[in-house]
Amino acid sequence: MDRKAIFAVSISVLFWSSAFAGIRDGLKSYQPGHLALLRFLVASGFLLIYALITRKVRFPKLKDIPAVAVQGILGITIYHIALVYGEKTVTAGTASLIIALSSIFSSLLAFLFLNETLKKIGWLGILVSFFGGILIVLGENQGFNLNIGVFLILIAAFSSSVYIVCQKPYFKKYTPLELTCYTIWGGTIFLLYFVPGFVSAVNGAAFSHTLSVIYLGLFPAAIGYLTWTYALSKTPVAVVSSFIYLQPALAIFIAWLWLKEIPSFVSLVGGAISLIGVIMVTKWGR
Repeated sequence: MDRKAIFAVSISVLFWSSAFAGIRDGLKSYQPGHLALLRFLVASGFLLIYALITRKVRFPKLKDIPAVAVQGILGITIYHIALVYGEKTVTAGTASLIIALSSIFSSLLAFLFLNETLKKIGWLGILVSFFGGILIVLGENQGFNLNIGVFLILIAAFSSSVYIVCQKPYFKKYTPLELTCYTIWGGTIFLLYFVPGFVSAVNGAAFSHTLSVIYLGLFPAAIGYLTWTYALSKTPVAVVSSFIYLQPALAIFIAWLWLKEIPSFVSLVGGAISLIGVIMVTKWGR
């Protein structure tokens, strides 16, 4: 993995780690759908201006538009709607621990569809991660009580992993900048479902919470996705996805600084076990 790819994915992980706390802060004034829409209107606008200035974004081929639209739905619309609704009842740190399981989903999907291999220790790591995931669920639910937010974030993690695997073949046709723009613009179109009441929501929100959402759009969304897509274009899926295991520790620390929020002890233990499994898969299991 070259240095530019390492730097790019590190930027993504840092910004994405901060996004969990940013979402929780934005939810103090915004409904989930309106938060997601504002975030990606900001991201789409930033990328549109950048694309017009640089003139480096081509229109996708007509035959690729359905696939590009699906990537936008998976990587933006479904992922972020499920994540934001999930964070209404799940702490930022716990949400990051659950999202870390996307590396496991990505490795499984890459094994099935991209011919990336898994050793026996990799399969063991998958089992370890899912055991840790069960503890996270139990810790956040305070037992076997149902917390729908946990399952929504699991949906987000799976959607993200499918998006990563679906996007990989298109690096042969398009640049990282182009794929980032297609994904964010396409996903934002489907978020327009939440336009009713949007203007009133923005006008009625606290300015600090609106700033949090604008931050989410500019840095974790626009810049974070751009640097992630660049790294993914240069490196195998499993290697790039392995950097996600750094995200929970950063996210928990940022959430503590920003919101004074810490996950339950059981969730932290489950997260640690899950990350051990992720390391087993991504470091030794491929």
